Amino acid sequence: MLAALAVATAGLLAFHRAVPNFIGRLGSLLETFLPWLGLVVVALLGLALIRRSPTVLVASLLPVMAWAFLFGGLLLPAAKPGPGDLVVVQHNVSDENTDPAGTARALAAATPDLVALEELTHSALPDYERILGPDLPYHAVIGTVGLWSKHPLSGTRSLDIKPREIKGPWSRGLRTVARTPHGEIAVYVAHLPSVRIRPGGLASAWRDASAGLLGAAVSAEKVEAVILLGDLNGTTDDRGLAPLTSQLNVAERGMAFSFPAAFPLARIDQVMARSATVPRLRTLPATGSDHLPVVARVRLPVRPR
Repeated sequence: MLAALAVATAGLLAFHRAVPNFIGRLGSLLETFLPWLGLVVVALLGLALIRRSPTVLVASLLPVMAWAFLFGGLLLPAAKPGPGDLVVVQHNVSDENTDPAGTARALAAATPDLVALEELTHSALPDYERILGPDLPYHAVIGTVGLWSKHPLSGTRSLDIKPREIKGPWSRGLRTVARTPHGEIAVYVAHLPSVRIRPGGLASAWRDASAGLLGAAVSAEKVEAVILLGDLNGTTDDRGLAPLTSQLNVAERGMAFSFPAAFPLARIDQVMARSATVPRLRTLPATGSDHLPVVARVRLPVRPR
């Protein structure tokens, strides 16, 4: 029985893409929590040792190898910072945050080049402008998303990532160009629709549609280097974000589970890049939000002098 469970766990890890999505989006649901199958692996190894069963122990090595292949690299030490690195912060600050000033100070302490925020409110915006402004003098806000930058911004515009089923005002994406010492970078900030776990499975149709629209916008982007920052309401393993992960590099190191802040179960706050890499991503201490902030190093090619 335990040996069969070990083989089944290894199968889910290695072939999670084979789990169908047409029934309750079970494939996406599995992929959202895929790293947590590591707990099953640990339990199987423990039971194998307790029972002194060579068969179960050998079978348990299959999910160990599958988990290590998928996630082991995220736990390795990151490369040292390089001359082409930018420090970027991504945070859904929550529209119910009662301490926006404290949140802004916590983000500024990371000494970032870029800070992307979602769920901005009119009442909290002055606090972010006042506290982030001295070190990040350039900023753009459209709807409920904003970007603060150490480098000049231009060409700022709204992104149309609104699913057709959503009626009424809904502005949760922007695109701008940051002029950095490493060249121009198109920066996208996005907040995709929320997903819900319901009796029928994972309700993610709006999120998936919005990810498709965002992916099309990134694909059409003329500026070579792109950085995407956002609360994407999905993990990089989730096939619902395939329009993005198929063309953008994701974090190479760091698990950085960001939601919910009280007991993080998944990283749904993402930093991705094109014509650049994301060597490391980690969380920052909790703020007044239900998300943890994440900070990443984005490595751009160093231009010859």
